[in-house]
Amino acid sequence: MNSKLFALDIGTRSVVGIILEEHNEHFHVIDILIKEHKERAMVDGQIHNVIYVADLIKEIKSELEDKYGPLPKVSVAAAGRALKTEQESVTLNIKNRPIFTEEDISRLELQAVQLAQEKLLSSNQDDQISHYYCVGYSVLFYKLDGEEIGSLVDQQGDEATIEVIATFLPRVVVESLLAALKRAELEMEALTLEPIAAINVLIPPSMRRLNVALVDIGAGTSDIAITDKGTIVAYGMVPIAGDEITEALSDHYLLDFPVAEIAKRQLSTEENVVIQDILGFEQSYPKEEVVQAIHPSVEALAKAIGSEVLRLNNQTPPKAVMLVGGGSLTPNLPNELSKVLNLPVNRVAVRGIDAIQNLTKEESIPATPELVTPIGIAIAARKAPIQYMSVTVNEQVVRLFEMKEMTVADAFLSANIRAKQLYGKPGQGIAISVNNQDILIPGGHGLPATILVNGENASTKTTIKSGDIITLVEGQDGKDAKATVRDIVDDALIKKVTVQDTPYTVEPIVTLNNKKSSVHQELKDRDSLQVETIETIEELLNHLKQADNLKKLQPFYLNIDGKPVFFPEFSSKLLLNGKPCKLTYPFKNGDTIQIENGTIPTIEMVANSLDLILEEKIVVSFQQKTLELKKICREVLVAGDSVPATYKILNGTSLSIVEKDINKWKYQDIFRFSNWQIPENFKGQFTILRNGLPSSFDEEIFGGDQLEILLTE
Repeated sequence: MNSKLFALDIGTRSVVGIILEEHNEHFHVIDILIKEHKERAMVDGQIHNVIYVADLIKEIKSELEDKYGPLPKVSVAAAGRALKTEQESVTLNIKNRPIFTEEDISRLELQAVQLAQEKLLSSNQDDQISHYYCVGYSVLFYKLDGEEIGSLVDQQGDEATIEVIATFLPRVVVESLLAALKRAELEMEALTLEPIAAINVLIPPSMRRLNVALVDIGAGTSDIAITDKGTIVAYGMVPIAGDEITEALSDHYLLDFPVAEIAKRQLSTEENVVIQDILGFEQSYPKEEVVQAIHPSVEALAKAIGSEVLRLNNQTPPKAVMLVGGGSLTPNLPNELSKVLNLPVNRVAVRGIDAIQNLTKEESIPATPELVTPIGIAIAARKAPIQYMSVTVNEQVVRLFEMKEMTVADAFLSANIRAKQLYGKPGQGIAISVNNQDILIPGGHGLPATILVNGENASTKTTIKSGDIITLVEGQDGKDAKATVRDIVDDALIKKVTVQDTPYTVEPIVTLNNKKSSVHQELKDRDSLQVETIETIEELLNHLKQADNLKKLQPFYLNIDGKPVFFPEFSSKLLLNGKPCKLTYPFKNGDTIQIENGTIPTIEMVANSLDLILEEKIVVSFQQKTLELKKICREVLVAGDSVPATYKILNGTSLSIVEKDINKWKYQDIFRFSNWQIPENFKGQFTILRNGLPSSFDEEIFGGDQLEILLTE
């Protein structure tokens, strides 16, 4: 089968007309005609002056018809730069609702896409949702309770979040294309998107399962499309492209813009670039020098493209990047882009029409990358044309722009069915204050709406075709919230404990609107609830009115000579589950609390604790007889009266310690305890011995010493 295909690539700077011939799925490029706009009739891919664009289309049509006969129909593409991309997230409270299903996720994704659509419209209040077609979206991530998760299916928690990146095509772009073609006496045979056209010819379906980025670098913008898992998942655009490089040359060498454009093109073919500046001086520069001059601009272009690719691809580099369009011939751009994306240099490549399978061309037609998109438009018109389809949604006829396999969700977006309509309304909640913090007790979750396609049960992911009848039966509303104080009081706040072998059930102290309340009291909107929890052992003993036990647990201390002195060894011991603890320790359900009574000490025990000696005794041998020496070192006074060492003293008692005799024992002290005397008429000499050695009456003695006085005549 032989047939001619006529396609137009209507760009910002020029319009490209192309004639292809198809024979058994093989395409041959017969002719290409390029004409630049005389006026600025196109801005960012959208026709701003239909008449000027139509006149240029007429010129191209007329010249090509002179060669190839009547061309009544044409294939065109909406520019990728006309696509609008928005990122938005939606968060849903899923506490106490059934586990997530695929359909729940699909409906939540739809809500996120609608929020992205509303965000797009917020900058222009005159726009309506029906003025945009959603051409695709991809999920950036799912979150459960604030943490990223691979899938929400069969998950439960408190809060689910989905963030999407959605792409929209303004309806006016399509309508202005149709208007320009009509004025040029052409019928639109097929419509596609420029990124789809380029991808269709460069990336066959078998390769689209790979994560690949296609970048069409034109004069004013660089259009981006990302493929993954067999489809195009994201579109984007950055507003810098080949003109930035031309301007860099113009600024550096003082060139008029058209001259700088010619110089830029010479970089792809010549080793020396000959230019004439605005002062009329002509000079030849080595290619390497010119490339170095534009290097900062090339870096900036690569950074802008790379950043947008990463944003569209969820901050992950794609497996490979294909560059097409005239701007892709910018020197060193693939190398710089590979650095930004952290990819090997051989994973970023410029692709010309020689990379298109089953395509041949006339020898006069160059195999440049700027012709990939025009040829792709013509081939896509035959292989994957985009058409309109009509469906009915709740008796409303909706026309869809069929750029992919359409689903019920697409129909709902076009019919302005809000995602909230896919579930019954939640029941009325109750707002109360708990311990001065506002909380909301939500009503019951609404039941999901029922979706029917041609009378059969369906979901938002169900594929649809032209003529289908879609019915949305609203879900049942949720029940209003009901709650008692017991519902608010956490079970963990009710504890069972054992104190001194007696079991107790300890509940928090509850007041409702400043009055003591039962835990069974039903709550009303705007109620104020105060819940005082019993947390520590001290609070527990106070709550149980065990003042005696609290008194027992007071630290044992004595006021000694006006200063408090603490004695932990005499204090009562507090045990939590058999282990020592303090009154400030928290207790848990099931704990056992015991109090071991402290000791009532004697004066002697207190003195020992203070390392003080009240009475000192030593035993020595004197004159071959055992002799015990003892003295009162310190005296203890309570309320001014001396008390014995055996006196028991109570917690908090005030006492004084008076030092009596704390001197060391000396030899002469024995005479206070012995009746031995030197004979009255003794006229001789005496020798004082201690342990057999000479000594004196002033020498210090110790227990066990052998003391003796020898008399000699």
